[in-house]
Amino acid sequence: MNDTNETRAGARPGLNRTYWLCNIIEVWERLAYYVLRPVAPIYICQADEAGGLHLPQTTKGFIYLWWAVFQSFLPMFTGGLADRYGYKRTIFFAVTMNIAGYVVMAFFHSYAGFFIGILMLATGTAFFKPGLQGTIAHQLSKENSSLGWGVFYWIVNVGAVIGHYVSPLLLSVGEGFERWRTLFLFCAGCTALNYVMLLTFKDVPSGAPKTEGLLDVLRRTIVNLFEPRLIVWLLIMSCFWMMMYQLWDLQPNFISDWVDSSSVAAYVPFDSWREVGDRGLVRVPQQVLISLNALLIVLLMVPVSWMVRRLRTLSAMLIGMVVATAGLLVAGLTGSGWVLLLGIVFFSLGEMLTGPKKNEYLGLIAPPGKKGLYLGYVNIPVGLGVGAGSYIAGQVYGHWGEKATLALKYLMEHSPFGQGRAWDGSAGTLEQATGIPRTQAFAKLQEVLGIDGVEATRILWETYHPQYKVWLPFAAVGVAAAIALAVFGQMAKRWKDMNA
Repeated sequence: MNDTNETRAGARPGLNRTYWLCNIIEVWERLAYYVLRPVAPIYICQADEAGGLHLPQTTKGFIYLWWAVFQSFLPMFTGGLADRYGYKRTIFFAVTMNIAGYVVMAFFHSYAGFFIGILMLATGTAFFKPGLQGTIAHQLSKENSSLGWGVFYWIVNVGAVIGHYVSPLLLSVGEGFERWRTLFLFCAGCTALNYVMLLTFKDVPSGAPKTEGLLDVLRRTIVNLFEPRLIVWLLIMSCFWMMMYQLWDLQPNFISDWVDSSSVAAYVPFDSWREVGDRGLVRVPQQVLISLNALLIVLLMVPVSWMVRRLRTLSAMLIGMVVATAGLLVAGLTGSGWVLLLGIVFFSLGEMLTGPKKNEYLGLIAPPGKKGLYLGYVNIPVGLGVGAGSYIAGQVYGHWGEKATLALKYLMEHSPFGQGRAWDGSAGTLEQATGIPRTQAFAKLQEVLGIDGVEATRILWETYHPQYKVWLPFAAVGVAAAIALAVFGQMAKRWKDMNA
């Protein structure tokens, strides 16, 4: 195989060397990213996490909002820059920024240090995606794009599933923040391996004009975005990703607070996949439970892509939305580890139909010379969805879902401890009203009521019903997105350039 298939029109059926090099680069970048991403919610705000920052849920929502803004909106411009200045150069800059971000997190144990590190990581990722995906788009034709993007999505999840399993090992070494420093430095080291890969990477011509200045690239990026039909599709997908990302960004805290995985722990093969939770029960770390999502994609992504290769792209995405929404409800409305895993199965099947298809759709409708630009647009729905969803989730979970907050609320509303204490009813003033920090709230509830962690969790679950207040609103967003995409898909049949 050779590297001659650089345009969609002239691409050969096979997947060439450049395509596979891009996939290897993606593995190292995603491995580092998914060592961090599943445990970042725990590090930021989980009340009982030793060495964590113990920030409020609302602050986590703020961090994730800006993480999404930088990581997903910058590609609106970095995609055009990658087309103009070269994919290889763009990837090199991205790798350097990612490494710097991880190092800052490793050596500054503070809100400011983590926030700055995240923004550096997000900026690097914003350059990395269009550079790499633009290269891949030039290796694929209409005949092999479904398989090519399916394999790429599969490779992404190879790195993701390994990352989920590596993080418990890294966090088992040392104590306090030193465990987290080890994790951050491991991420930097994995990312640095891509310098070696870039030495063997041959750049691919984008077909875009090379005489444009920076302002011209930015102008072209904005002008091309203002296609009404494209904007509608991006908004529909934004609603879907608002729901989708809560599995990865909100579920870690929800699982740690509410899900009893002690029966699942009896079947896991490694000691590092077991830990003692706040209820005194042996449980499976939340990132290992969530890793079923990536593992299923690794096992099933290629056969699923092959089975739907002839299915209309918009139709496949619609089916995926419906299945993923059902999975969110199953996984979110339970306190059982086994039922959670069943929900993740449905959720993952939906993701397999929707995730790679969004890349494929924009790759197919992109005009010549604008692949990197259009594949930069694919991040807009993620930015809008994750940004808005994270901010909303921080408010919702911080007030009506977090166990530590609900423990303080129960002490004030339903125990002798709260009698005679002034409280304005706001979750934000609970620590001041009770004089108890969030880190000690659940233990104090057990002490006051004279019960163990299992019974205290049951009382809070049955009193405040966090599962309904947290997950039903996001499921409603998923249903609305599916209905809107069904309508869009029917209308697209009239538009030759959008009907893919």
